[in-house]
This record gives sequence, C-alpha cells and structure tokens, in this order.
Amino acid sequence: MGSPKGPFVDWDRMPEPEQQADIPRDILTQPPKELKRLLREGCLAASRALRAQVYHRLCQQVACRLVTPDAAVYRDVTSRLFGKHSASSHPLPDFLEGCSMPTYCLSPDGVTAVKKILICIGNLFPDITYSPTLPSLVALLLHYSEDEAQCFENISRLIASNAPHTSYIDQSFLAHRASCMTFGDLANKHCPAAHKLIASSSENVFEVYSEWLSWLFHDLPFDYAIRVFDVYLLEGQKVLYRIALALLKQYRLSVASAELEGADVKADLQAFVQNIAKHTTVDKLLERAFGIRLFSRKEIWLLQMANRKALMERGITMVQSRQSFHLAVDMQTFSSSTVTAQEMRIIWSWIPERFSLSPPLLLFSTSEDGCSLQRFYSCCEGYEPTVLLIKTTEGEVCGAFLSSDWSERKKNGATSGFFGTGECFVRPEMERYEWVFIKKPELAKAVPTSSNHLAVPTPQRKGRLSPFLAIRHFLLPSKTASMFMSGSREGIIIGGGGGQALSLDADLLWGHTEHCETFDNPPLCQENFRVQLLEVWGFQNT
Repeated sequence: MGSPKGPFVDWDRMPEPEQQADIPRDILTQPPKELKRLLREGCLAASRALRAQVYHRLCQQVACRLVTPDAAVYRDVTSRLFGKHSASSHPLPDFLEGCSMPTYCLSPDGVTAVKKILICIGNLFPDITYSPTLPSLVALLLHYSEDEAQCFENISRLIASNAPHTSYIDQSFLAHRASCMTFGDLANKHCPAAHKLIASSSENVFEVYSEWLSWLFHDLPFDYAIRVFDVYLLEGQKVLYRIALALLKQYRLSVASAELEGADVKADLQAFVQNIAKHTTVDKLLERAFGIRLFSRKEIWLLQMANRKALMERGITMVQSRQSFHLAVDMQTFSSSTVTAQEMRIIWSWIPERFSLSPPLLLFSTSEDGCSLQRFYSCCEGYEPTVLLIKTTEGEVCGAFLSSDWSERKKNGATSGFFGTGECFVRPEMERYEWVFIKKPELAKAVPTSSNHLAVPTPQRKGRLSPFLAIRHFLLPSKTASMFMSGSREGIIIGGGGGQALSLDADLLWGHTEHCETFDNPPLCQENFRVQLLEVWGFQNT
C-alpha cells in the first residue's frame, strides 16, 4: 500500500500521529480478543499508514452480499455518470435530504470526492432510502484511502454487510428511528441520572436522543471521531451505543440541573460533544464506554426488532419519508389525581420507547370505578403494559410499570404464580428501581442460542410486542430473581424474594411495601399504608 498522503486531505489540519511503542508488526494476525484491545486502546493513532492498511483489511473481511460493487464498478459508473462534468452538477441522492455533510480534515478535492462517492452509492444501492451517517462515514474513510474507488469499495462492503446481528449502517428511516429508540431504551437503563435530567428539562426526550449518531459522526472532533471509527469497523454498530452512553454520562457530570432550566437541551448536548476535549480525553471516554455492562448482542437485537415492529404498527415503512413524533404526554390536557403532568412526563420517559410513543389512557381509578379488585382486573385486561399509581392517605405516591397483561394470571389456574418481564420496575416518589439484573447483568447468564439467526418471538395476538428482557433469555440463579407481578382473588403482588415490593388486598384499601430481591428496592413508602387513590394507566393506540 502506498502512502496515505494524498490530495483528499488538508494535512495542516490533520492531528499529528501519537508516539506509541510496541505495536505488533502485523496487527491483523493478532487473535480477535487482542486485536479488539489494541484498537480500543488506540494503537492505530501512531501511524497514518498503519491505520490506512488496517481499515482496508477490516472492510475486506466484512461478510457481505455476493454481488457487492467494487473499485472497478466505481470507476465504470463514475466515467458514465460524470464524464467530463464535475460532481457539483449532479444532485446528491434523495436519501441524504436534510442530512449534514461533515468534512473533518478534507481538502476541497476531498469534499468533491465524498459527493461523487455518495452519488454513486445512490446509483448502485437504490434500496437505501435514508442514511444520515453515510456522509460522515465516507468522509472518515476517505482520509485513509488510496483513492476514491478504494473508499467506495470499502464503504460498499459495510452497506452490504450480511453478518448476523452485526449491522454497520442504518439504510432506511425505519431502521434509523428504531436505532434511536433503542438508544433511548439503553440510556434510560444505563444513564438514569442523565435521562431523568433530560426528561425533566426537555419537552421531548425522544427528539434529544434522535441525534445520538450525530454526536459520534458529526459533532465529535476529528481526533475523537476517528478513534470511534477504529472500533466501529471491527465491532459494528453495537459499539456506538456504548460510546454515546459514555458521552451522556460525561454530560451529566458536566452540567448542573439549574443550567438546563429553559435551555434547548438538544443544542446544549450538541455543543457539549463539540467541545468534549474540555471535559475528557478520548482515552478516558472510551475507557468509560467499555466499562458499561451492556446486555448481550442478542438482547440488543431483540430490542431493536421490537422497536422496529412498534414503528411499523404505527405506519412507519422502509421507504417513507421522515416524520416527527409528538410528545406523548400532553401537558395541557393530561389530568391525574395522583401525579402532575410534569411528573407523568418523567414516568413516561422511563417506559420502553416502543410504548411511550403512545399517550397515556386512564383505565381504572378507585375514585371512578370503586375499590373492587374484580373491577380492577376487568378494566385492565387486554392492555399491555400498564402503569400503576398509588396515593396513600399520608400523601405519599408510589407505583410500578407492569410489562404484561393482567390476564396472564389466569394461566396459572388456582395458583397465584408470577409473570411479567425484566422491563417491570417499581417507583417510590420520583425514583425508580428496576430488575436487579439491569444493574448487575453479570449475575445472570444469557441463554446460548443454537443458531446464528435469532427469531423474534411470535406475538400471541395482534398488537402484542416482542418481549425484551424476557426470562427465557437468561439463566437466573434463583426463581426469586424474576418475581415481577402476580394476581389472585386475594390481591395483587409486585416483586418478590425475601419480601414484596408492593402488595394490595382484595379491597384495594390496604397495602404493604418492603425490600425484595427482584428489584433490590427499599420500601416504596410507609411500610403499611392505606390507599387514598389508585389509578392504572394504559397506552392509547393512535
């Protein structure tokens, strides 16, 4: 391979290579685990030529569709498309409508080359309907490519990747929106302090998280973005979730709640990422990212599929143009006797993204429907999931998010068995206690799959969404770890193992709360309490 110094890069703007000792002579012959460590630690930053060589080899190793356009195809298509005309006379592909074009350290010739490559991608990949990260990925790759044709061939392999559960580039509005929802779910679970801060300061949390990929491949300075690109080429899109979560955690450390009141959180986060060097080094950022204990690739894939399915059920298709989602909790019209609209907005932000797209619908209230457990069941059956809110006679408010339909209790016959999934959580006031394995995933092992291809669980009825964090995906140390919800004629129980997080009697008048193993929660309010008001909220399909 020749020198990576070419006409595409403004070399005065490129960071100088870092001094680093002990780089293996042929880095790509290292065992996979060692290669992953080396790339995460930034060994490619020591040499432009090394980075160029490794990028080309990594892209060539991506498993992709049999008929994937290569460098020769690019030369043929550019000759036919452009001839003697410049790229500027050709419009960019429709899939880039409204997308930004970062240039990083490219020269004017480099910017023109990026446009030519994107126009050829539009010509040769007609199935791509929306892909906001493509310009950044092409631009970053071009810094380390011998010529346009090599850059095109390598980006084409990422586009055409067919490795199971290892996506690189979202290529439709549906896929992009589903990945944004998945990031929102992961942020909700792994960055609760930042998530709560954003939810209480922003009108629409989902709109803030819809920019998560732009933080990485638009807003980050070049020397940070290229380190992200190093690990992304080896590990796929899953690694991007980690780094964006680390940025979110760093943001929470760097901002005071008071500063965000009335602020444009989306713009504030963007400015923070653009000035990340003031807050942390790229090494510290990546160290924090890989210290986050995410669930398995399988669990994340299931979540992406569930989110994609939820969007399709709302009419989002592969080819449709972008549309915005409105805030599900309308601050003007929402009315509850247990929580304020602002408090409900925070509760709604804790709920999995695929459900929180829908506005809340009051299903049952003791003030309207009376203190009858049978009436409670009949009003709530058919709705999945639900939010239970309780106001005690002492004025304390607590509750739970319950992922499964209460009709599941009938499957146990006369016995009051537990059901539900790990998405259930309990809440005292405005805090939240989730399934213990979300905070400590190492306590449970993911159930190994016998196939390279996972099947999304078939819904039992229309409208039922694929479960995420379902018990069958884990090998749990004990049954008490998965006691989510239970119902019988005697009352309802939420959480179990060593105690019950919340239990209510058959008259829905008296309750008890204590620590339990499922949620590892403290008592949600005064341990023995009398119910002043109980409400159950469902999700309105619009």
